[in-house]
Formats: sequence, structure tokens, C-alpha cells
Amino acid sequence: MPSLTPSHIIEFLYCPRFTYFEYVLNIPQHEEANYMVQRGRNIHDEKLEKNKDYLRKRLGVVDKKLDQYLTNDLIRGRVDEVLVLKDGNMAPLDYKFAEYKNKVYDTYKTQLYCYAWLIEQNFGKPVHKGFLVYTRSRHKVIEVPITEADKDGVKKAAADIFAIIEQNHYPRATKYKARCLSCTYKNICIK
Repeated sequence: MPSLTPSHIIEFLYCPRFTYFEYVLNIPQHEEANYMVQRGRNIHDEKLEKNKDYLRKRLGVVDKKLDQYLTNDLIRGRVDEVLVLKDGNMAPLDYKFAEYKNKVYDTYKTQLYCYAWLIEQNFGKPVHKGFLVYTRSRHKVIEVPITEADKDGVKKAAADIFAIIEQNHYPRATKYKARCLSCTYKNICIK
């Protein structure tokens, strides 16, 4: 059984059929060809190298761990920075090759929720918030609250994904039909 990434959970929440096409039928989406994805990965690498010794003291950071590859029984992910906060809690920090437009997208939040779950399981410390750094908005830092319900939501999504794979189940499509217009699987999906 494969382990999941935050991207798989985000895709499932966008439309459960992503799971079916990618894991049951084994049809890749070829995301690696996307310029923005590649540019974002390069920015991550640059920021990690530049900020090796920088502690964000105004956020209450007393220590950090860079570029952490974390796993549990269901998911895996690479967290740009795992912050150790002065209150004893931890928090994920993720760099985004994006502009901040007064809104944190659900996809970014879901990624932080996945990282929170991984951090709690790997470090045994609570996670109640995460941070996003918008590199195209002069490195603006946004704090994102993370609740138990948020972490439970990604855990449930992971379980639902494995149910689709194990049962070879063709799930219902998203109820938001506008999402179908830009879907990489729109030409093979039965509406």
C-alpha cells in the first residue's frame, strides 16, 4: 500500500476521483511539467539555504529543524521548517512561491494540517498553528491556526483514500462542477 503525501490529500478533497485515476487506474497527472511547481521547489531550496541560522524570534521560535522528511503509517511529507516555540509547542513553516492576496487558500491550510499531524507523531509535541511565507509578497509571514478538528479532517481523508484504493471504488465526483474545467482528468472522467 502506498503512503500518501499532502498533495494526495489536497487532490482528494478537491475531487475524490483524483485518487481513483491516480492510484486505482495508475494514470499519472505529470505535474512535474508545471512551471510554477518547479519554480516553487527551487524557491524552497534557496530559502532553506539562506535561512539556515535565522530564528524568527518575533514568532516565539527558539529552535528549528530544516527540511524535515517525516512519515507515519499513512502519510509522508517534507516540511520546510519545523519550528520549536518558546511555549514548548511546535509548528510547521512552509514557503510559498505566491503572492498573499488577503486570503489563505484551503490547499495551503490542508498542507499545514498534514504537517501538524506528522510533527505531532514524529516529535511528540503539540501543534496548534503553522506559518506560511509568501515569497512573492516580500516574504510576508501568515500565521494559520490548527485545531484538532483540522488534523482529524486530514486523517479522515487519508482513511477515505485508502478505502477507495483497497475497494477499487469509483467515487462520486466533486459537487463543484467548475473544478472539472481545469482538471487533468477531465477527458476521461465520466460526469
